[in-house]
Amino acid sequence: MEKDWVKIYETAEDVKIEIARILLEEKGIDSVIINKKDRSYRFGEIELYVHRDNILKAKQLLKNL
Repeated sequence: MEKDWVKIYETAEDVKIEIARILLEEKGIDSVIINKKDRSYRFGEIELYVHRDNILKAKQLLKNL
């Protein structure tokens, strides 16, 4: 991943990360999801990254999730 992408949100819930991605997409903010959950035991986190230029706007949009 490029060095200009920053993790702004993480959760263990698949639905929450998709909601966050859709909210950002609707506002024109590109994001990337990286799933670090173990498939066998279902533990771990899913991370959401945005470009460094969009950090403040993205965090504001996601503050109530």
